[in-house]
Formats: sequence, structure tokens, C-alpha cells
Amino acid sequence: MEENNTRESLMERNKKLHRSQSHADDELKSFRSYLRWMCVDQSSMATSCLSWAVFVLLGLVVPAISHFVLACSSCDSRHGRPYDGVVQMSLSSVATLSFVCLSRFVRKYGLRRFLFFDKLWDESETVRCGYTNQLNSSLKLLLIFVLPCFVAECAYKIWWYASGASQIPFLGNVVLSDTVACILELCSWLYRTIVIFLVCVLFHLICHLQILRLQDFARVFQVESDVGSVLSEHLRIRRHLRIISHRYRGFVLCSLILITGSQFASLLITTQAHAVVDIYRAGELALCSITLVTGLLIILRSATKITHKAQAVTSLAAKWHICATLDTVDATEAETPRFDSGQVFPVVGTDGESDGDGAGDEEDELDNSKFIPAFAHNTISFQKRQALVTYFENNRAGITVYGFTLDRSTLHSIFGVEFALVLWLLGKTVGIS
Repeated sequence: MEENNTRESLMERNKKLHRSQSHADDELKSFRSYLRWMCVDQSSMATSCLSWAVFVLLGLVVPAISHFVLACSSCDSRHGRPYDGVVQMSLSSVATLSFVCLSRFVRKYGLRRFLFFDKLWDESETVRCGYTNQLNSSLKLLLIFVLPCFVAECAYKIWWYASGASQIPFLGNVVLSDTVACILELCSWLYRTIVIFLVCVLFHLICHLQILRLQDFARVFQVESDVGSVLSEHLRIRRHLRIISHRYRGFVLCSLILITGSQFASLLITTQAHAVVDIYRAGELALCSITLVTGLLIILRSATKITHKAQAVTSLAAKWHICATLDTVDATEAETPRFDSGQVFPVVGTDGESDGDGAGDEEDELDNSKFIPAFAHNTISFQKRQALVTYFENNRAGITVYGFTLDRSTLHSIFGVEFALVLWLLGKTVGIS
């Protein structure tokens, strides 16, 4: 009997080990192939060297040549590029940060461990399927953000080279020279935006896994659970959130600084007294700003969403505690008959409206206005429930950046500071007071 138990334990351990290791036909097979096509795969020495070579060429060399050689200071008003320096510097700096962080993550942790696929063997089937589906749709999300910007950049570059071919510096044949230069510039723009959005989408993907875990964790309050298992699962989720915060804190902070600096530089040069702002001169600058701000919003929204979900566990536990307490009190009062759970705790909103009239998609297992049936929890003592609620109140989880929690109040503070700086800068340039 003992030998059978040992054999089953070893088989289960081998199964978990097989799931935590990388292999050719795992869930990341198609994702790795996409990374190779995007020239950001660093799974081997050869692909790593190729990835760095492509980055240096398209991320640094081509933008530098484009700015210093093709600046076209003698062109007419439509083909002049007075804001090209800010555009190239902004895109290349954020792309460099994204590429270096992605390279460090993959080299240090490996792609499977970095995306927490090595931890999925301990999750429920719902979490595993949901996370795998989100991984498969993450590349579609990447295309949704990249393609519109790239189409607009293609339209601008093709017009710029086609209408100003005789004015733009060229070598040898003007058509061939301008065609090669246009293709290189478009490839450079596409590569840099892909690298920027890829890191942002991967952060969104990892945060989505934690949201799935929290939603699965919320179900422990709907069934018979002991306080010890609830506490253990919450500690595990908090540990994963700390790991994500530790890995991404540098990237989030540096992205915020670089993108904010880029926007202030754009604002400064476009509000000068002699500045001419139109779609021909500043169209590329606006497209660059939209790209960078969109990437930053993906990061901040993902972080604040998971922080909100993690902190909603406190209110869920408090609601679970009071429902169980009310049920226990009604059961112990001899003079008061015990009502049916469906009558005492009707499924209505906080304002008395029916469930179909209210919040829609904003409510889920963690954040809703529904009562929790208490009949499944009356075996847990009041002291244990109270201790668990107190623990949740004093141990709020979420994404942090060097100790600062990324929640809605933090975003409001960031917006207030940046808005004040914008008004100050406008006051210095165009006289707004």
C-alpha cells in the first residue's frame, strides 16, 4: 500500500515537472515562432546575436541616418522635418528600454518562467484555459495597436518620398535610392513600435493571469473552505504580485519618465513663437506621441486593474463574514424562526434594483453587489472569520513600483502633477496663466 502511494506521488511529481519545463510542442510553440519572425527571439546564441544585430540596425543606425542625412533642411515647407529629432529620439529611447528589459527577462528567467507557465500546473483548469486563450489573442492585440500606426506612417512616408524625390538627398539613381530609404525607415518604425507594444502586451498578459487567479480565488467564499487554505492561497497570489512588481518596476518607472519627457519636449518645440504646426510638419510627431502614450496607458491600466481586483478581496471577505454572522445569529435565536437563505439574502443590487438592471460587465466574482449564501460557511468560527478579514484589511495586494501602489489614486496624482507641469510649460511659451 505504501509502495503504491509512493509510486502515485512520483508520477504526480513527474507530471508537474513535465508541465513546468519547456519543450518543443508546449503552449508557447506558436508564440516562439512569432518572436522569431519579429526578430526578438533570444532562446539561443544564434537567435540572440541576430536579435541584437537587427535592433542595432533598425533601432539605432537607421533612425540616426534618417535624421542626420535625410533631414532635408533645404526642402520646401511641406517636406521639411523640424520635429524629426524629437520623433527619432523618443521612439528609439523607449524601444531601447523595451528591448533591453525584454532581453534581460528572457535571458534571466526563460520565456516559460517569465510568463508564469511553469506555475500553471498548480492552477485550476479554468485558469489554465483562460490564460492560454489570452496568450493566443495577445498577438492579435499587438496587431490592433501596431497596424493603425504603421498604416498612417506608410501613407506619410510614401507621400513624402514620392512628392519630394528631387529635393531629398539620394545616391545614384533617385528612384532606387528613395525606395530603399523609404523601406528602411518604415521597417525601423515598424520594428520599434512592435518592440514597445510587445513588452506592454506581455505585461498585460501576465496581469490577466493574476486576475484569473483572483477570480478563481473568489470562489472559495462560495463553498465550504477552511481559513488556513484561504490564507495560503492569498499568500501565494501576493507573492506572484510581488514578483511581477519586482520584475517590471524599473521598466514602468523608466517608461513613465521617458514618455513624459518626450511629451514635454514635443509640447515645448511646438509652442515656440516661430513654430509652424501642420499635418505635413507635425503629423509624424503626433503619431509618435499617440504610439508612446498608448503603450504607457496599456501598462498603467493593466496595473491598476489588477490592483483594484486584488484589493476587492477585502470587501468580498467582509461581505462573506457578515453574511455568515447574520446566518449564525438567526439560527441561535430561539424566538426567531430561521429564514431560508434565499429570503434573507436576496440577489439584488445595493439600491434595491434587480440584478438585470444594474452594473453589467463591471461586476464579477470579486466586485459585485450580490449577497453570499451563508449556509456553506457557518462551520467556521466567528474569531477565525474576523481574523481573516483583519488580515485582508492590513495586507492589501497589488502592483507596486518601489513601494508605491499603482492604483487609481496614484494615477490621479500622476495626472495632477503632469497637468500642472503642462500648464507651467504653456505659461512659459504661449502665455497661458
